Amino acid sequence: MRIVLVEPEIPQNTGSIARLAAATNTPLDLVGPLGFSLDDKYLKRAGLDYWPLVDLTVHESWNEYVATPRDGRMVAFSARASRPYTECSFRPDDRFAFGRETKGLDPEILAALEENVYTIPIDNPGVRSLNLSNAVSIVVYEARRQLGQ
Repeated sequence: MRIVLVEPEIPQNTGSIARLAAATNTPLDLVGPLGFSLDDKYLKRAGLDYWPLVDLTVHESWNEYVATPRDGRMVAFSARASRPYTECSFRPDDRFAFGRETKGLDPEILAALEENVYTIPIDNPGVRSLNLSNAVSIVVYEARRQLGQ
């Protein structure tokens, strides 16, 4: 499995996700444009000294990312989806796409992946979404649980 962050904006979230990626040996793809520099002190602080342990690939844009043939299925996550992530039967070669903190994944991406778009349910209608790093953690560990890891 792989974590795919599309146009992440907050360096602390990406740093925290990088730490998760290192801890679980899950490759991390960053798809630009990024809302920060990879040299950002907050990004590095959140990832602490784990950055050398991250299998990181950076892509300039979504178009560049999808133009490269890849194995596996893309599974997207959106606060606006209707099917809960617990209904997804995860596969070892899945790629988990998460969008920007402020807007999520673009509607075109969600439409293209319609069959494979899930949400993490939120019970309180006053809460719009979960923190990106929390959402990624929930999905990665559910996939690991299903796959017996």
